[in-house]
Amino acid sequence: MTRHRVGAHTIEFGNRPRIVSSAAVVGPKEGRGPLSALFDLALDDPLYGQSSYEQAECAIFQEACSRCLKKAKAEPEQVQAMLGGDLLNQIMAASLAARQLEIPFLGLYGACSTMAEALLLGAILADGGYADPVLCAAGSHYCTAERQYRFPLEYGNQRTPAAQWTVTGAGACLVSAEGPALARISLATVGQIKDMGIKDANNMGAAMAPAAADTLIHHFLDTGRKASDYDKIITGDLGRVGGSLLEELMEQAGFALPEEKHMDCGLCVFDPKEDVHAGGSGCGCSASVLSAMILPRLKSGEWKRVLFMATGALLSTTTSQQGESIPGVAHALVLEGGEGN
Repeated sequence: MTRHRVGAHTIEFGNRPRIVSSAAVVGPKEGRGPLSALFDLALDDPLYGQSSYEQAECAIFQEACSRCLKKAKAEPEQVQAMLGGDLLNQIMAASLAARQLEIPFLGLYGACSTMAEALLLGAILADGGYADPVLCAAGSHYCTAERQYRFPLEYGNQRTPAAQWTVTGAGACLVSAEGPALARISLATVGQIKDMGIKDANNMGAAMAPAAADTLIHHFLDTGRKASDYDKIITGDLGRVGGSLLEELMEQAGFALPEEKHMDCGLCVFDPKEDVHAGGSGCGCSASVLSAMILPRLKSGEWKRVLFMATGALLSTTTSQQGESIPGVAHALVLEGGEGN
């Protein structure tokens, strides 16, 4: 019964399921960033021709999924399961996109860790023969997230230095047990909730960093690996504050995470000249960077093995208003590519 387990927290995939295609659609601010030429579509209008930002978020999500399927030459009716989520109440962007695509749907909420959660569960389904192929997707929108979690843009609220900018965008990956691979998934470490009492919704990096450290430590303990075994250890969106805290926590625990080995999607997606304070965040952050930059580098052989670890701050407006602290979670996947993939 435990043949697929490595240690206490890690799953080993015997068939190493493949990510066979991916797509990323982002907003205007993201489209002006350093990854501009790598996205499948960068929008000129954050409304994307819709009447509300919520509808735009849904349309962006659906566009990323449709483009991912098209690149794999797959029709929606060929996909046996869709796993995805977003930051809207009741994950409505993912749900409405799934309604249009008419694919069996499993909705997920892991906040900014949703893409890693979707890939982890999608790999389990494909590796075990329960569903194949599986569409995994996540998305977010700056304007909807601000309205839901903080203040509507019309309020003109000032942002604190630790605040992060929610990525307007979505990423989708098609996972299968066979076919040509952008990368293969060999291991996954499931994270547990860590809460160090952070209550500031404008400092999510500090709330997520302990969970990222806990997952990474358990991954190293389970597998016997260390940072040098990976070309990169890529966090989802800890940003500047959370990224520094993660490196400090790992050092304190005796598992050094050298700065040159650590990459954060939230620090890659925006132009440094843009005023995003501590960096990017949101479900669409790691999802879009994964598709645009990480998978192509694995496919080309520039990177052979990376640890992709998306982090989530599991807060809600209700719990924040009631004075509850912010639980954090992080899930990690080992992605392998290059020659012999």
